[in-house]
Amino acid sequence: MTNTPENMCGRPGPGVEPTTADRAWLAVACQLATECPPSRTEFSAGVVVLADDGTELARAYSRQHEPHQHAAEGALAQIAPGDPRLPTATVYSSAGPCAERGPGLRPCAELIREAGIRRVITACRELHTDGASGTDGASGTDGTERLEAVGVTVIELSEYADAAKAPNQHLL
Repeated sequence: MTNTPENMCGRPGPGVEPTTADRAWLAVACQLATECPPSRTEFSAGVVVLADDGTELARAYSRQHEPHQHAAEGALAQIAPGDPRLPTATVYSSAGPCAERGPGLRPCAELIREAGIRRVITACRELHTDGASGTDGASGTDGTERLEAVGVTVIELSEYADAAKAPNQHLL
C-alpha cells in the first residue's frame, strides 16, 4: 500500500476530544470539497465516514452524482442501512450538516441521525449565504444543534474553517 495522507490518517478518536487522526481526516474532507462541480447557488462540502477501526466506509463531495446532492447524503448512500459499524462510526464533514433543505430533500442532520452515527467532526457550523455559519433562519436551529439534541457528539475544529469556506467564497 502506498503511503498517502488518507491511509496514514489512522483511527478516529473515541470521544469528545479530537485526536491527530480526527484532524487528518477532517483535512481530507476539506480537500474533497475542492472537487465539487461549481455551483452559483449551492455550497461545496466534502465528507468521509470512518468506522471506529479506521476503515473508510465512504467518501463524497457535494454534487458528485446528482446536481443537488449534498456530501453527507452521497456518502451515506454508499453504506448499507443498518451496517453494524455505523453506531461507532465518525462523520468528517468540511461544513456542518444542514438542518433544512428544499421540498422532497432530506437534511443531512436527519440522514446522519437515522443512520445511527453518534460522532461528527466538522470544520464549521452550517454555512449560509449571508456569510454566517450557524442557525438556520427558518427553523431557528442548525444541523449541529439538531444532532446534539438527540445525543450525537459534534466537534467543531475551527482551525479548519478557512479550508472549508475557501471553495465557497463566491457564496459567502
